[in-house]
Amino acid sequence: MGILLGLLLLGHLTVDTYGRPILEVPESVTGPWKGDVNLPCTYDPLQGYTQVLVKWLVQRGSDPVTIFLRDSSGDHIQQAKYQGRLHVSHKVPGDVSLQLSTLEMDDRSHYTCEVTWQTPDGNQVVRDKITELRVQKLSVSKPTVTTGSGYGFTVPQGMRISLQCQARGSPPISYIWYKQQTNNQEPIKVATLSTLLFKPAVIADSGSYFCTAKGQVGSEQHSDIVKFVVKDSSKLLKTKTEAPTTMTYPLKATSTVKQSWDWTTDMDGYLGETSAGPGKSLPVFAIILIISLCCMVVFTMAYIMLCRKTSQQEHVYEAAREANDSGETMRVAIFASGCSSDEPTSQNLGNNYSDEPCIGQEYQIIAQINGNYARLLDTVPLDYEFLATEGKSVC
Repeated sequence: MGILLGLLLLGHLTVDTYGRPILEVPESVTGPWKGDVNLPCTYDPLQGYTQVLVKWLVQRGSDPVTIFLRDSSGDHIQQAKYQGRLHVSHKVPGDVSLQLSTLEMDDRSHYTCEVTWQTPDGNQVVRDKITELRVQKLSVSKPTVTTGSGYGFTVPQGMRISLQCQARGSPPISYIWYKQQTNNQEPIKVATLSTLLFKPAVIADSGSYFCTAKGQVGSEQHSDIVKFVVKDSSKLLKTKTEAPTTMTYPLKATSTVKQSWDWTTDMDGYLGETSAGPGKSLPVFAIILIISLCCMVVFTMAYIMLCRKTSQQEHVYEAAREANDSGETMRVAIFASGCSSDEPTSQNLGNNYSDEPCIGQEYQIIAQINGNYARLLDTVPLDYEFLATEGKSVC
């Protein structure tokens, strides 16, 4: 009977231990004064157990005081002292760690992490663990010097750049920048901030620099010496432009056209000294493209000029034909109206005109028309002279 009761008790303890969530909290955590600290509190989520309440308490005297509460309505900070400097994790399930920032010496105490779950049967299970927070003033570590520029510690003149001095330890930490002098002279103080700013950097700023860091605990720490170099931007540009001319690689491209042409193109000797500029050359396909475009332009201009000349010749021939037709028509009209024998004799007697003046006028008009026609024929090309002469003989 006693053995049976022992087995039942052992089974109950096993279910209570392994069948419910278990909090994991370290015994103590040490944080830097004026720094930040994290108090871990985690558990493995179990199926059927739902987190309903999270509390963080701090020991004040003999009684713990709630400083943080998380329920269904959200997060609540219960003490004004922790406003703005207390945060509890919530992104990862099972992580309810406490983060404290800007630690003060009176933050040293025992902190309790308390979590409440709802079980599948509707009951609630509460678990809590206590950890001790220790706050101490840490001495300053050796500072390091960095720069926010991709150039490193060699920059061109006129660039805005800064050197950063960083050290770990309990704040406040004071920084001083020094520049070394030649001939073993004492370094000169150039800045009393963690950042040494050059706006802009000039050649005179070149030299060796280091910084020091001092906290309220421990001795002053010195960084390594860094060599800061400011180069003349014009010299850098000149070096870049002259670099291609010092290295010449003759490249000859011989065309595969007929051997009788003997066409050889010296890319470095010819194109490198013309439009491409010294030290540069055009690719072969660019040369072929330029030659093709020039040929197309020449052929197009020749075709346009030929079309215009043909159109002009046709226009002159048509004008000659119209002038010929109009001249013959005018001539016939003059014969019909000026010297008709059907007019009354009284009209000729009344105006004192005779037949002879009429005939003379007729010849003058005909001569003028024929003169104009001859001048038009002079402008007609030789190809159309035969056609014009044949038309005149027919008329």
